[in-house]
Amino acid sequence: MCLAIPARIVEIHDGDQAVVDLGGVRKEVSIALLDDVRVDDYVIVHVGYALNKIDPQEAEKTLQLFAQIK
Repeated sequence: MCLAIPARIVEIHDGDQAVVDLGGVRKEVSIALLDDVRVDDYVIVHVGYALNKIDPQEAEKTLQLFAQIK
């Protein structure tokens, strides 16, 4: 089973790399697959790649559901 997680972009480096916030943990991911990504955008992250941008409200809703599972 694969799990893709919503994350907020907090920094962008060299065009193709970004730092995201995954529930308080910061991780560097590739944003090479996406166009027009900005700081504070929410993206779906899987195995070190941002796969697509998502709506901030949908991201927050999903993160709240993950928090309930813990």
